[in-house]
Amino acid sequence: MNKFDIAVIGGGMVGAAVALGLAKQGRQVVLIEGQQPQDYVDDQAMDIRVSAISHHSVEILQKLGAWQAITQMRVCPYRRLETWEHPDCRTRFSSEELGLEQLGYIIENRLIQLGLWAQFEQYPNLTVICPDSLASLSFGDSVYLTLNSGSQLTAEWVVGADGANSKVRDLAGIGVTAWDYRQHCMLVNVATESEQQDITWQQFHPTGPRSFLPLCGQQASLVWYDTPKRIQQLRMMTDANLRDEIRAHFPEELGDIQVLQHGAFPLTRRHAQSYVKNRCVLVGDSAHTINPLAGQGVNLGFKDVAALLEALEGESMSLALFKHYERNRRGDNLLMQAGMDVFYKGFSNDIVPLKLLRNAALKLADKTGPIKREVLKYALGLENADKRK
Repeated sequence: MNKFDIAVIGGGMVGAAVALGLAKQGRQVVLIEGQQPQDYVDDQAMDIRVSAISHHSVEILQKLGAWQAITQMRVCPYRRLETWEHPDCRTRFSSEELGLEQLGYIIENRLIQLGLWAQFEQYPNLTVICPDSLASLSFGDSVYLTLNSGSQLTAEWVVGADGANSKVRDLAGIGVTAWDYRQHCMLVNVATESEQQDITWQQFHPTGPRSFLPLCGQQASLVWYDTPKRIQQLRMMTDANLRDEIRAHFPEELGDIQVLQHGAFPLTRRHAQSYVKNRCVLVGDSAHTINPLAGQGVNLGFKDVAALLEALEGESMSLALFKHYERNRRGDNLLMQAGMDVFYKGFSNDIVPLKLLRNAALKLADKTGPIKREVLKYALGLENADKRK
């Protein structure tokens, strides 16, 4: 039976980063993933799934050696961010406020994954089993893994990076606190009449926000949050009719568009009741999912990666170290989840006094100076930048 120090289940963005970081520490690592990412070709259509990558996440990707490979594919920097309900009551952020070249990057999830996978061949102590998936776990002094192919292996510890419906979490007996937001999210890639833009924006509506994320060239990713029934109606439309609906319900600054492709998914909040149990450790969406209002999901996952690697650096793996990782990350993840829930609940109604109050708050927030900068630094993962320096 193959023996490893640690088995990582799930080779997406967060799982690949964990596996790579642990291999850099000299550990014997096995990564198990069900599907290899499609290779990049310059003229291929952009993926539906994209992420707004923060400065802190870029820093992690640089340390893992993946950032250069990612930038050689497709990345779209953005320098401005605006959010509003009433057009005259906007909160505006810009990279100039923090003396930065950009606030972050909009990148296709698959390209981040590919950039990380491209580094695997540098580490002979990193074994990749793909395609395959986890079937069962048995626990003792080590963890015994059986894969759906019938292969068996053993590891001292298992990292669950297998997403919101984590099998590792279930097999380890870790419960979750969860609820359904009763909203779905539709992603629409469009061609725009405007040249590539350097701004991402979001307008709130009682049924959910509508967002714009710039992509490379004259393209963008639109995000439409609404009731499941409404999103299903939109999904069933022809591209021409969907375009008309978008033009009618998105802000005028969007301009004319052409629908290229679209998809949708439900919004659910989950938080694991523990991050560590039965020699299994959870990271990313396996540990927590968040309302994607501010695009912080994968950035929280990369913060998990950084905290886990820092806890284990130069140390023999132990329950105490993994518990230290959990204490480090659980509070921050809860804070971000709660913050997104406040936004979601605060704007998901049409009560006039509340509308006046929240629009006044957005307008006031634009004038708060130092407070606004601190909020921006936190969102970009720069809250501890001064300490790191």
